[in-house]
Amino acid sequence: MKVLEARFVTSAVTVDGIPHDGVPHIALVGRSNVGKSSLINALAHKKSLARTSAAAGKTRLANLYRFDVEGGPGGPGRWSVHLADLPGYGYARGGRESVAELRTIAESYFSFDGIAGVFHLVDARHPGLDSDLDAAEWLTTLNVPTATLATKVDKLSRSERTRNLKALERQLGMPVTPTAAVNGEGLDDLWTLIARLSRGRP
Repeated sequence: MKVLEARFVTSAVTVDGIPHDGVPHIALVGRSNVGKSSLINALAHKKSLARTSAAAGKTRLANLYRFDVEGGPGGPGRWSVHLADLPGYGYARGGRESVAELRTIAESYFSFDGIAGVFHLVDARHPGLDSDLDAAEWLTTLNVPTATLATKVDKLSRSERTRNLKALERQLGMPVTPTAAVNGEGLDDLWTLIARLSRGRP
């Protein structure tokens, strides 16, 4: 599998601003500063395709990035996917109320019928946050294939990693894919999942 091109497309705040070009979308959802932009950059093999910031809450629109790819699950051939970096939740208020920030903007985005899947990003260092658990529960109501990605696993010791990943899987009730944008861990597995969702393969 080879990334032929990766580029920023647009920032959309309503469904009218989303490109209707037949290219499937995969949405990235997670707390502010969880690493959505960093993961997009790692997938693109670029340092600054998606803007990153240490200031939580920097992303306030659905920022769309188009990837043109060759090969992968489903066989040879060129295919494309939009990755959508949705607004981070949890920066303005803590606890269970903070997921309302995600709903406010994202409900319009999720009314779009071209969504192939959702990646829910959670910080591997902080399992069990109320806002993450509420977001996970809300995502189950969308009837869209969802995968959970544990980010920043490179910042954990081996014992912390084992303990936290088990806790996340228990809390969220689904497998969790460990990822690290810095060293590329989990990116091959992630690309396999992206290809299967985008190309309609089991």
